[in-house]
Amino acid sequence: METVVQVCPKDDFCLELWFDNGAHRLFDARPYLVRGVFTRLQDPVKFKQAFVALDTVCWPGDIDIAPETLYERSVPIED
Repeated sequence: METVVQVCPKDDFCLELWFDNGAHRLFDARPYLVRGVFTRLQDPVKFKQAFVALDTVCWPGDIDIAPETLYERSVPIED
């Protein structure tokens, strides 16, 4: 399983991600922002508080997304 080593939240509610296997990918979080605890991240200021912990992306308030979801539902970024 790939793990997240770096995250850069974008203005459009996407996450630029780097994984331990060297992959550089883009994850669109917008579909998630209408469900459950993720609705708290509709505020751009809160969304941009994303950080890496426990091998995945987390936010204050005990919010996280599984690293396999981030990998499988993201698209490669060509460097």
